[in-house]
Amino acid sequence: MALSDDDVREILRLIDESPLEELHIETEGFSLHVSRGATAALPLPAGSTPEPSVQGAAPAPPDNGLVAIEAPMIGTFYRAPAPGAPPFVEVGATVEPHTVVCIIEVMKMMNSVPAGIAGTIVEVCPENAHPVEYGQPLFRVRPR
Repeated sequence: MALSDDDVREILRLIDESPLEELHIETEGFSLHVSRGATAALPLPAGSTPEPSVQGAAPAPPDNGLVAIEAPMIGTFYRAPAPGAPPFVEVGATVEPHTVVCIIEVMKMMNSVPAGIAGTIVEVCPENAHPVEYGQPLFRVRPR
């Protein structure tokens, strides 16, 4: 049985309203793994392995002392919550680990991306409304 986008949205709504911490659904040709606190709930092809979550673990700092906030999934990068709205963060903004810095759209679902680190934004890497790859730097942060 194939699940539609509406089916996935309804599953996510039910999980959001329940005390469940984690759910894994697998059907022929479809796998869905949802975990509270994760940055995304992505449908995966059956038999594939989900990408590791980047939330909760600060990336290793590069030689210049800056830390990259990386894309936790493949999708379309948006700096603001809506067209015409101000960006979540600008260069110079101070962020905390749970500060939402952008959203990534995947299959018409908007996924908030937290900074995952405390510091100051020093660079915005991708252009707004452009596709991003898993692990691609989205922002560079000078940690506190």
